[in-house]
Formats: sequence, C-alpha cells, structure tokens
Amino acid sequence: MGGMGSGRRDQGGKNTTGDYRALDVRRLQRDGLLSAGRSFGWSWTRNGEKVASINVRMEADRVILDYRHQRGDDEWKSENYPVRVEWTACNYGGMRAWFRCPADGCGRRVAILYGGTIFACRHCYRLAYHCQRENLDDRATRRADKIRDRLKWEPGILNGHGIKPKGMHIRTYKRLTIVHDAHVDISLDRIRQRMSMIEGALGGIGDELNLFRKIEL
Repeated sequence: MGGMGSGRRDQGGKNTTGDYRALDVRRLQRDGLLSAGRSFGWSWTRNGEKVASINVRMEADRVILDYRHQRGDDEWKSENYPVRVEWTACNYGGMRAWFRCPADGCGRRVAILYGGTIFACRHCYRLAYHCQRENLDDRATRRADKIRDRLKWEPGILNGHGIKPKGMHIRTYKRLTIVHDAHVDISLDRIRQRMSMIEGALGGIGDELNLFRKIEL
C-alpha cells in the first residue's frame, strides 16, 4: 500500500480513487460484517491473485484496522488503529453505516476509505474519481463489473452470466441482469468501433506504403 502521494496520476495531475485499495462500509454492511465482536479478514485481488489484505475487528461503534504496509524500499510497518462507525436512519426505514475518516483534522462522514499509510477519505488524499478519466466503454465495463460483484458472478464481462444469489428477489435479479447486459453491449460495441478505426488506419498506411514502393520502382 502506498503512502500520501503514491499511485498513478491522471491527466490533471491527481491520483485517482482507482489507484488505491478501497474499504467500503456499504459492502461490509451488506455482507453482515458490522456486528459488534465480529472479526474477519478482507483482501484485494488483481487478475485473480491476492495483492493486499487487512484484518478487521468490529466493536460497538468502531472498527479496528490491523495491517502491515511498505513504502518504497522501507521496512514493513504495522498499523493498528480504530475508525469510528456512525449509523443514520434511511428515508424508507433501516439504518445506514458510515465511516468517520480517521486522518488528523478530518473526521468526514464517508462510505469509502482509501488505503495509503492509513485508510483515509479521498479528500485527505486529494483523489479524483477514477471515472473522470474513463472513456465510454471503460465506464460501461466498470458498471457491468460492479453489478457482477453484487451478483457474486465471476469478474469480467466476457465470462457470461452466473446464477441468482441466494436470498435476492427475482425481480431485483432480473433488473440487474438487464442493466448489466446493456452496459456490456455498450462496451463491446465501442471496442468494435475502435478496432474498426485501427484496422482502417492500418489499411491506409498499407496503401501509402504500396504507393511509395510503386514510385520507387
């Protein structure tokens, strides 16, 4: 995990949220992990391989984060600190969990913390949203993959449909599947358009080379 200022930068000079490990309290709540006394591990993967992990222990009004990180070639450093969890009432019933950013002088109420030296909000790390540098097919692919994650399908839009998650209402499943397929269609169509443009450009270069050869002869 990088520290403040680590990661890639977009064209505007800012790191993006996609360059950092994200810990989303909404996902933890949805998976039923925010019960006091609950302990669990959380990990991040890339191309199917684990690249980072963290241990989380839930207390009455906070989570305790326990992990190790390395900055550049420095020695590995252990971190263990609390992050407050706050609950607010939803408009249509139920409660929603939030993190309070643990960075000194912050305390913002946020859904997602990003892992650098500490887990902090995107404002503290001055992160732009990853979608701000996406093209149309990247955005469609990301949205489709987000739905796949919710449906617990295998990542990757070319992997086809999975099965309906246990406990999900059939109408919700059908709605998410329709939206997923629409995003996949947009992504694949844009990819086909780009490939056609590349083939056209390569064909034009080939024509110019053939003409140049004829002139030389």
